[in-house]
Amino acid sequence: MAPNGVVSDKSSIVSFGEMLIDFVPTVSGVSLAEAPGFLKAPGGAPANVAIAVSRLGSKASFIGKLGDDEFGHMLADILKQNGVSGDGMLFDQGARTALAFVTLRADGEREFMFYRNPSADMLLTPEELNLDLIRSAKVFHYGSISLIVEPCRSAHLKAMEVAKESGALLSYDPNLRLPLWPSADEARKQILSIWDKADIIKVSDVELEFLTGSNKIDDETAMKLWRPNLTLLLITLGEKGSMYYTKYFHGSVDAFHVNTVDTTGAGDSFVGALLCKIVEDPTILENESKLREVLKFANACGAITTTKKGAIPALPTEAEVLALINGA
Repeated sequence: MAPNGVVSDKSSIVSFGEMLIDFVPTVSGVSLAEAPGFLKAPGGAPANVAIAVSRLGSKASFIGKLGDDEFGHMLADILKQNGVSGDGMLFDQGARTALAFVTLRADGEREFMFYRNPSADMLLTPEELNLDLIRSAKVFHYGSISLIVEPCRSAHLKAMEVAKESGALLSYDPNLRLPLWPSADEARKQILSIWDKADIIKVSDVELEFLTGSNKIDDETAMKLWRPNLTLLLITLGEKGSMYYTKYFHGSVDAFHVNTVDTTGAGDSFVGALLCKIVEDPTILENESKLREVLKFANACGAITTTKKGAIPALPTEAEVLALINGA
């Protein structure tokens, strides 16, 4: 609610970036070459976050570019079926929708091979942005893949600027995909180049190690990534839960133990859950007991997402999350 009691229209979480199709082997624990067949699974971290948000009952929009091809229209339909607004989405007639072949190793972790040369998502220009949609955002969420090449990089920077000016909270999940970057050094440099613009940043334990150069996962290492502009820094630790840092307090929240099949989308599910709860009640960012409850909820979302293959089919509803939390 706005201060005068009028319902604010700034209720949406707007995700910006790539949406693509992951081709996942039908058999786990094999290399791409050995895989007997592949299932197509819609993905792309910012799109996963948008669907996670919508499935949990909040208003979500996605801004990005797809190929004007069968796969692009399939992805647009998936967003629509999941209640995500496509007002910021465009189709490119000259480039294909991005594809990624993802192999699930025996331990449930992933290896990637990408087809983007260039793909449609890389060709979004600043002029094509739906600025009204960006200005309507309560939270503007993005990754780092859209920083790799022009013109998408300029579109990303412009969108962040407009969102910030309009009073949105900026949420950043770097979502490191090293094979897409020219080099590890370039990836590190560009990922950190927008670090001081965000309000909320979530990194995985692997990204913490990559960005800091330290193989320790502790408060001292995490604080290397702290900046005065940040409201909340989160580090996700897979089955070990998550760590949180604010200006006033820090701590960790345990994970839920489930039968992990595929870790794809777990981080996106975690972020979507967190952003939903922040939109519902921004005071959680200043109240440690409230934040811990929210992170427990987000950890449960992430855990449920690992129990099925593919990200989007596994993203939970609120009822499923509460059932896990309450031990049903």
